[in-house]
Amino acid sequence: MSETAPADEGIVRYTFRERVMHWLTGFTYLYVLISGLAFYTPHLYWLAAILGGGPTARFWHPWIGVIFTIAIEWMRQTWRHQMRITETDRHWNRAVRKYIENRDDEVPPSDRFNAGQKQFYWVMLVSTIFLLISGIVMWFPELVPWSLRSVRSVAVVVHEIAALVTIGAFIIHVYMGLFVVPEGFKAIVRGYVSPQWARMHHRLWFNRVTSRE
Repeated sequence: MSETAPADEGIVRYTFRERVMHWLTGFTYLYVLISGLAFYTPHLYWLAAILGGGPTARFWHPWIGVIFTIAIEWMRQTWRHQMRITETDRHWNRAVRKYIENRDDEVPPSDRFNAGQKQFYWVMLVSTIFLLISGIVMWFPELVPWSLRSVRSVAVVVHEIAALVTIGAFIIHVYMGLFVVPEGFKAIVRGYVSPQWARMHHRLWFNRVTSRE
């Protein structure tokens, strides 16, 4: 990594570019999440008021969705090699209960991203593909021939299922970042972590990074 952490304060975990990418993805997702929930059921339509009203939210929902998709692609291009599932991740998965119970000293060492983070990445990536395809069909229904009108109904169902999957993954992601591993959330804000934290949670990455310094 080309950036450096403040003197005596830690190891660079995420570069400025990576943090911009992450927050662009996060904030655009929040917009499509809130507006999507507003249109999902009348009971949540009040959420549209937060975004400027129903017509405004309806107009911007697909466009922000496009920006979210671009951000996801940016993330894929940036982290695609680091998100590959390895044998190390399989060992980590088998000990995931110890990780959840905060028995970190018993969890197998992980690289820059552990198996849980990689799984979240892949869930969001694959779901985004389904959201994009189904969303285009819903956005431009006139492009679907009348003889294939059932495709429109299928697109709605696929869109809803994919959205619900991302919501579940997003809730877990936020919970883990805020309450289980709060230092991880701080890292995506300020960019660096303490050597002790890096050694405990991402030992393989820590060993590799410190060996270069």
